[in-house]
Amino acid sequence: MKTRLKELRARDGLNQTELAKRTKVSRQTISLIEREELMPSLLIAMRLSRIFDEPIDQIFIFKEEELV
Repeated sequence: MKTRLKELRARDGLNQTELAKRTKVSRQTISLIEREELMPSLLIAMRLSRIFDEPIDQIFIFKEEELV
């Protein structure tokens, strides 16, 4: 899974701590997701989608073999 989270966060002028508060997770969780070491739950992905006004599949890009 690839993520555009860091790019979107920079676009909107948010740091990890601010995004974590808005998403209701820890800053460490945001960091792990950005480093692609943690796949977010559907709930977190939906919150991020709303915060950035982007579809989930435009924030998180899955390789075809990951979907099978």
